[in-house]
Amino acid sequence: MDEILEKLKNHPDFSFLWSEHNPVLSLPGLEIDQMQRKVYCNSQEIKLTTKEYDLLCLLAANKGRVLTYDQIYQKIWKEEAFGNANNAIACHVHNLREKVGRLLPEGCFVIRCVREVGYCFEADSECIAVT
Repeated sequence: MDEILEKLKNHPDFSFLWSEHNPVLSLPGLEIDQMQRKVYCNSQEIKLTTKEYDLLCLLAANKGRVLTYDQIYQKIWKEEAFGNANNAIACHVHNLREKVGRLLPEGCFVIRCVREVGYCFEADSECIAVT
């Protein structure tokens, strides 16, 4: 099937649309558009770095679960944690809190630090919906 689609895509007289599900994680005032890799706060885009975006998605997707520093580092940096990995993660969490907090000071979620373990994304269960 892939070969047929590839041939059709390369044919100059053939055009088609891909219909894909566009997962959006929504909280009051905050939307994470995973297809576009963009985050919106009250309809205003929040400019995040790649690591900040990946970190927000990882934490939000695992809401209520404490992720260890090692788990976060391995998932975001795609390598084993070493040296000052905890400080690198803490720096990105700080920046993320600052950027989102600037636009959404009364949000219904928090990125909670679990001392010497990692971080946990906590939200009111009534606030989160995936569309």
